Amino acid sequence: MTRKLISSGSTFEQQIGYSRAVVAGDWVFVSGTTGFDYATMTISDDVVEQAEQCLKNIEAALREAGASLRDVVRVTYVLPDGAEFEVCWPVLRKYFGEVRPAAMMISAGLADPRMKIEIEVTALRS
Repeated sequence: MTRKLISSGSTFEQQIGYSRAVVAGDWVFVSGTTGFDYATMTISDDVVEQAEQCLKNIEAALREAGASLRDVVRVTYVLPDGAEFEVCWPVLRKYFGEVRPAAMMISAGLADPRMKIEIEVTALRS
């Protein structure tokens, strides 16, 4: 099975020692992705804007892996404040409404207090 590592250029990848995504055969595993704009290393204070940026970052990683959001079969959402999840639903529906992957939401602390949501996906390239 071939293995390919995908990088977003985030400083976190180098500092921590992980890849934005790993392609293993037809599977693509995208690491937990936050709402940082990796070009500027800035992050919005708004959870909805962060959710949108998370999915743009994930979309870019999937594209580099030869996949798309339509290939996502599993998604995990992590929010420090679970009560903020519902306001993200319109953004999540925009990206996954027709794909409808298996999903889970966890309420847990994140590595940086500025982070309000982290999203991880698994995709199967078709």
